[in-house]
Amino acid sequence: MEYNVAKTTNWDTKIEESDPPKVESLVDLLRYRAAYQPDRRGITFLVDGEEEALHFTYAELDIKARAIAAALQLACHPGDRALLVYQPGLEYVAAFFGCLYAGVTAVPIYPPRPNRSLMRLQSVIADSQAIFALTTSQILSKLERRLIDTPELRALKWLATDSLSVTEPRQAWQETHPQGQDLAFLQYTSGSTATPKGVMITHHNLLKNLSLIHQCFEHSSQSLAVIWLPPYHDMGLIGGILQPLYGGFPMVLMSPFMFFQSPIRWLQAISRYQGTTSGGPNFAYDLCLRKIKPEQLQGLDLSSWRVAFNGAEPISAQTLEDFATKFAPYGFRSEAFFPCYGLAEATLIVAGGQPDAQPALKTVQGTALEQHHVVSAQANDVNARTLVGCGTSLQDQEIVIANPETLQQCSSEEVGEIWVSGESIAQGYWGQSDVSEETFQAHLADTGAGPFLRTGDYGFLVGSELYVTGRLKDVIIVNGRNHYPQDIEWTVVQSYPGIRPNCAAAFSITEAGEERLIVVAELERNYINRYRKNGKKPSSQPPQLNDFVSPTSLTADSEPTTVEKDILTQIRRAVAKEHDLHIHALWLLKPGSIPKTSSGKIQRFTCRSKFLEGDLDSVARSMPRA
Repeated sequence: MEYNVAKTTNWDTKIEESDPPKVESLVDLLRYRAAYQPDRRGITFLVDGEEEALHFTYAELDIKARAIAAALQLACHPGDRALLVYQPGLEYVAAFFGCLYAGVTAVPIYPPRPNRSLMRLQSVIADSQAIFALTTSQILSKLERRLIDTPELRALKWLATDSLSVTEPRQAWQETHPQGQDLAFLQYTSGSTATPKGVMITHHNLLKNLSLIHQCFEHSSQSLAVIWLPPYHDMGLIGGILQPLYGGFPMVLMSPFMFFQSPIRWLQAISRYQGTTSGGPNFAYDLCLRKIKPEQLQGLDLSSWRVAFNGAEPISAQTLEDFATKFAPYGFRSEAFFPCYGLAEATLIVAGGQPDAQPALKTVQGTALEQHHVVSAQANDVNARTLVGCGTSLQDQEIVIANPETLQQCSSEEVGEIWVSGESIAQGYWGQSDVSEETFQAHLADTGAGPFLRTGDYGFLVGSELYVTGRLKDVIIVNGRNHYPQDIEWTVVQSYPGIRPNCAAAFSITEAGEERLIVVAELERNYINRYRKNGKKPSSQPPQLNDFVSPTSLTADSEPTTVEKDILTQIRRAVAKEHDLHIHALWLLKPGSIPKTSSGKIQRFTCRSKFLEGDLDSVARSMPRA
């Protein structure tokens, strides 16, 4: 099939299909695919997460992107910002490229939920100074009342891209050729520890990082990606959508809602389409372990799964072991696990391992780690912790570990802040020069080496292998010891089967001049129903349960149900045993109560604020005595 874009581009000759093209921008990348592989089905979107599918060939995506770009060029100037307000799907992908084709800076944003606050959306509009918003007719209709009531939304120019004609556009697309240094999109950080900031990602940043992923994942034109991740964030957008386009291999997408609703859909899609690359944060593997029933596994074939990437949050060695054990009878190989580390400020990937190799593990003394020292231990030692390595730095990227206070490089036996340099490092935060200078222009005080990106993550190196231990801003300090909240949260979730996966938060408050540990955890709905069956009536005011070590110390007027006693006791004992910590206050919450980012990360700072305001939807509270 002859395709006319080849006449308007500057490429020399067609490259081998297995090699990514040498291009200056994502616009050139898609135009190349549309020119030389027009009929290749690049994207399959599983509408219901199962069999109902929509498709884009590279040519169809290019045509749709040009139609959207032509409409934008009528109303926008190059460099203007446009929000992408979509549910996951083909229309979102086309709108993203439509912005790039028009020279407009894309701003992916999670679509507002009914009856939920618009605070995040409003803050992104204000920060990015967006003037345009792309969406679908359905979402625009649902937003009609909010457009009237919300000045920030009303001020935007809205365009429903699904209503555009691709055969009879109002005007022809004026072809653009972005350069590597040109801004492609603003990646707003998840806001897990602070107010979201817009990371400025250029075309060169993207192409460089896509090259790193392609190389370390050992992708080829024979690869196939199965992706359920939210497309609004770095892992879902860059690793899930742009990487297959870069490598010229197919992708199968589904909404994260379909995955959360029924995790088996993810594995069934890998099995049905013979996916080679797929993954997500650690909690996704946990969800499969807890939610997939034996009878759902019949006919499952995971033997094609070559790269099971795991990143974006702490990786549990126990999860890897349990997942491999459960799914080995269905063709899954433990060598497929691919732990990795990255962040939006570095475009996406920073470190990764080797395909077809067992993940690197390091067992250390937990008490020493709390003092930021790395001391080897045996797995059966008291307070031993086994950490999963996230691989090594890639190509020309450099990773150093620095003391976050002295800014000097740490020794190999010290935990410090992870600093990174390389061509994937973003240009800074949009409109925040001071914060950008502090974060993106760090230099080692002892050698002057730099500039480095300060990631805000704690970690250490063993040789060249990176181990990540936590976030600087999230660390809980009790009695002079550093505790990583994700470790405590993991203990809480594992302590009782009624606690929802990835739905516990640990943080501290200051009381009487001392740091106190607070834990909140969501219960599965069926456990809440047990309370009611036991004669406990729902109340708008949750019961106040006195601080205790054993249930017998509870006062008669706040006697909990048997189920509550069991859960509260198990959590407290587990945290005391594993971390030598006393929980000051413990709340059991209804599902959906813990604030999270749109990528599923716990917002501990927001959770702390809601706790202090008494604004968490609790089932029961274990509070200190007055």
